[in-house]
Formats: sequence, structure tokens, C-alpha cells
Amino acid sequence: MAAQFSSYKKYEARKRLPDPKTSALIVIGMQNYFSSMAKAILPATTTTIKLCKRAGIPVILTRHRHKPGDVGGVLGEWWGGDLVFGGTPESEIIAEVVAAAEEGKKDEDEVVVVEKETYSAFRNTGLEERLRKMGVKEVIVSGVMTNLCCETTAREAFVRGFRVFFWTDATATSSAELHEATLMNMAYGFAYLVDCNRLHKALSA
Repeated sequence: MAAQFSSYKKYEARKRLPDPKTSALIVIGMQNYFSSMAKAILPATTTTIKLCKRAGIPVILTRHRHKPGDVGGVLGEWWGGDLVFGGTPESEIIAEVVAAAEEGKKDEDEVVVVEKETYSAFRNTGLEERLRKMGVKEVIVSGVMTNLCCETTAREAFVRGFRVFFWTDATATSSAELHEATLMNMAYGFAYLVDCNRLHKALSA
């Protein structure tokens, strides 16, 4: 998403690339419900999922959904009851993302989908425990929405002791202003920023 406001780059004092041996890619919220935002980053997302898989980096997809009848607590209140409900077409992960994650899989357990009901992919999901068991020390965050689920998950990963990489051109949200604000916050205090070109070069080396 092109920046139209003050550049996040002035806050990007720290630069680093992920270590394929200790990293996991977390692809957040690439669901039909968010397709209007997700479509712009779909090619980059599917290409990098495949690249990560070839590099031996585990790929974890997250899906936001609520049970039918769930009012969603404060989240539902905030969004006026506009929630994603399980079992609906809107809740399903975009087909191209699933296909990229499943490409070359050897068993049913290889594609990990974490179900969540709030912005954080860590809250009541068992994600941290899963990552620890896998020996993961670094997470690469991508998906939608940049300033909600992606930012919240990145912040939580950081405070839980994971090194965080935030994907600048494979995250998206409803406006360039919100996207840029998150990138400034991430660069300032939480995450190393990576883009598709740098990530691809690092993983292809």
C-alpha cells in the first residue's frame, strides 16, 4: 500500500533479515470477508508462502471467526455487530492462499490454521505454545488488517519474546494513512521491516 504521509523510513534505524532456521510465517486474516483489501497483496502473499515452504519455514494461517449467535463482546460492540461468522463463505480463507499453503503437502497436519476471535493471533489460540514446540524464535507477520490484527499480533509476539519481522508490502488495510501509522510504530519499537524483494533475496540465497 503506497504511503501518502510522513515516511516510516525515518524510524527504521534497525535492519535485519529473518533466519530461516528459526522463523515462522504468520499469514493473518486472508479471508473472503477481507478480500477487498487482501486482493492487492494476494500475488506477493502466495509467492512468498511458496518460497517460505521451500526454505523450510513453517507457514501458519489465521482465520477470524465467531460462533453463530456470538455477539463478540467489546469487539462486536465496537464494530456494531459486524462480525465474521464461522460456516459462512466470508469466513473462509481465500482459495489462492490455501492452495499456496497446501502445495506439496505430505500430510493433513502440515497446513496449520489458527482460529481466533479477536485481533490477536495469540489470545486463547495456543499459538505461542505451538511456536515454542516448533523451535520458532522469529515471526514474519503478513496479511490484513495492517493496523488491527497484524499490528496487535506483532506487538504481542514482541512482548512474548519473539523477534518480529513486519512485512511492509504484504500487509494491507483500509487506508494508506492507517497502514503508514502502523509501519512507523513497528519500526520505532517492535519489528524489523521487510519487503518482498528483501525477503525473497534472503530466502533464495
